[in-house]
Amino acid sequence: MEYSQLLQPVGAQSRDGWMDGLLSCSSLLCPNPNPTSDRSDNFTKPGEQEAVRCDTQAKLLERGCKAEEILSPPNSDTVTKNDRLSSTFDQQEPVQLAPQEIRLELRPGLPTTFPIHFKRVQGYPVDLYYLMDLSNSMKDDLQNVKGLGKDLFAALKKITQHAQIGFGAFVDKTVLPYTNTNKDKLQRPCDAADKQCQAAFGYRHVLSMTPREEEFKTKVTEQFISGNLDSPEGSLDAMMQASVCGDKIGWRNSSTRLLVLTTDAGFHMAGDGKLAGILEPNDEHCHMENNLYVKSSEMDYPSVGQLASQLDKNNIQPIFAVTKNVVNQLSQMIPKSEVGELSSDSRNVVRLIEDAYNKLSSKVTVTHDNLPENVRVVYTPRCEHAGPPGENRGVCDQVRVGQKISFDVTVTADTCMKTTSFTISPLGIKDTLTVTLSTNCECQCMDPQVANHTHCKGKGRVHCGICSCSQGFVGQFCECSIGDKDEGTLREACKDENGVECGGRGDCVCGRCECHTTESGNYYHGAFCQCDDEQCEKFQNKLCGGKGKCNCGTCECNTGYEGSACQCTVSQEACRTINNTVCYGRGNCKCNRCECDEGYQPPRCQKCLGCQNPCLTKLNCIECLGFDQGPFKKNCTEACSKSVFHQMVDQFTLSSKQCEQKDSEGCWVKFKLDQLVGKDNYWAEILKSRGMVEIILTYIYIRPVAVHTCSVRYTAVPKWHSMLRKLKKERKTSFDGESDFTKSLTKDDKSPLKTGYV
Repeated sequence: MEYSQLLQPVGAQSRDGWMDGLLSCSSLLCPNPNPTSDRSDNFTKPGEQEAVRCDTQAKLLERGCKAEEILSPPNSDTVTKNDRLSSTFDQQEPVQLAPQEIRLELRPGLPTTFPIHFKRVQGYPVDLYYLMDLSNSMKDDLQNVKGLGKDLFAALKKITQHAQIGFGAFVDKTVLPYTNTNKDKLQRPCDAADKQCQAAFGYRHVLSMTPREEEFKTKVTEQFISGNLDSPEGSLDAMMQASVCGDKIGWRNSSTRLLVLTTDAGFHMAGDGKLAGILEPNDEHCHMENNLYVKSSEMDYPSVGQLASQLDKNNIQPIFAVTKNVVNQLSQMIPKSEVGELSSDSRNVVRLIEDAYNKLSSKVTVTHDNLPENVRVVYTPRCEHAGPPGENRGVCDQVRVGQKISFDVTVTADTCMKTTSFTISPLGIKDTLTVTLSTNCECQCMDPQVANHTHCKGKGRVHCGICSCSQGFVGQFCECSIGDKDEGTLREACKDENGVECGGRGDCVCGRCECHTTESGNYYHGAFCQCDDEQCEKFQNKLCGGKGKCNCGTCECNTGYEGSACQCTVSQEACRTINNTVCYGRGNCKCNRCECDEGYQPPRCQKCLGCQNPCLTKLNCIECLGFDQGPFKKNCTEACSKSVFHQMVDQFTLSSKQCEQKDSEGCWVKFKLDQLVGKDNYWAEILKSRGMVEIILTYIYIRPVAVHTCSVRYTAVPKWHSMLRKLKKERKTSFDGESDFTKSLTKDDKSPLKTGYV
């Protein structure tokens, strides 16, 4: 890509809408990795594009720019908040990610890299919310869970002394077809053999987070099994409410949040509510009153995407404890989650939770949120078990508690932009890094404080080596005095048919285009700089095949060569026909191949599949040339002698297809046509005798109507002599087989018939 294509002009405009100078300083900064700008006054030549000031440092030095005149502002990063990482939890807000705030000022396209550090605090609090399926199939599991309190707290205390546990239960929406809506069944949905059964419900929050083991045991003991009709359960409804109702659940601000889901069945998801006539989408808000989800029968199930978003937003890590492999796909769609196979009676749930927590806590995944457009971020992990660098996230695995790990974060802004920000954080952890980003798109030049600089012909100021002209003057060096002319009119004279000034390849100076040079040193040319001599077609990777000259995008071939890229030697050998014509005169021979006129077919343009049938188009000429009659009788020579050459014959000698057409008198004319060289050029053989035509005789006799008569078959109707005489008097003419007379005959009138010839 040319540097001129990378410029981003930003400058003040005059009242008439064009810039007071040619370019503002900001247009000199290019969004390529290592651009630099020359600020000297005499760096560009007259008519040369100011974009040449923007290039790599090596090329600027090669062009003669002085090193001290080169501007190349670097990227900058400033850490504005960097609290030290905490080692242990001491009842205060721990710090697990550093730094916490950083400010970046970037050149567009030039990346910058900075490190971030993470260390999991020893003894960091854990909040565990146990969410259990209380449908009838989980009866045995509930009995075991009632005695889990002691073991569960013991397992958590191995991790931290600051553990809390909450409890919730779910079944499904209490409407058909999920639950039997019979009044008695709603109150007692279990089997008749079950003595203890609670009424049907969707989701119930039973116990807020508590560090007391006895309280957990008491609340869970009070729970009984319930029931529903279908196999999938309302687990997504329950998980959504447990995620968004943080104040009711009791999630702490500084804690590892675990949501344990135990179930033996699949789950309903967004769209399933239509089965019950529930069309309102899930709004991802808390709707809990008296510890019950009150919108269960009014709002659809959430989608997996909605649930994943809220779990991530609230730093909740789910653990799926299932009796069968029913939620593996769900776990794959929710980042930072684990799945474990629950025994048929939930006896192994404590070990399952321990294993899942260890996996979650030992894997640190860093990612971003609210990333602005045209900004790219790449994470490179720096740890013992590092994942590959990635644009969306960085991963370190098998990280121990208290172990410090690092990530190199590379940020690139692709365009100039206003100050913006985004956040970086480890999944499931509250700590965040706020990145404030701005771009450096302005030159910092030490301009001379001279109102009328000599570089600008004494008619303007110099800004970063570019003239900003005084009113009434324009041009690269303010050399054009526009006087009483309108500036807009001058610029309009330089615009091409697309309204682009000098085609974007030159400068409008005093109403005329001064064209720039190309990268190879040649000049664009033309009234609007529309031409260049480097963009012609290539053959064998050579411009114009090395056999011609490129002129304004078209190859002008050397003698003996032709083709769009001069790729062919001049020859007509393959275009010659058996009669030694070129493409039968119906095409042009280029590159030794016929390029046929429309409708005619290669290889030599002999046949025309899409043309009209000449038997029809040449009939009038055949009639006037052969029989001196028809529409062209009066001007036959002028109309036909140049396109049809004919001969009257008794029998055909041509091998072409025979034409048989009715002439203007209704006689059959037979002839053959042979197309000669050219498109409208034929040789014709015409039979001297014309064919028989069937008519209905309406006179006692037939009078010849032409010099060349044709044989006639007539049909007489003896019973209708009187009508024939009457018609003769009225019309004074004969009738052919399509006359009104024959059409008027009834079926009985037409029998008997007699046929004869004259």
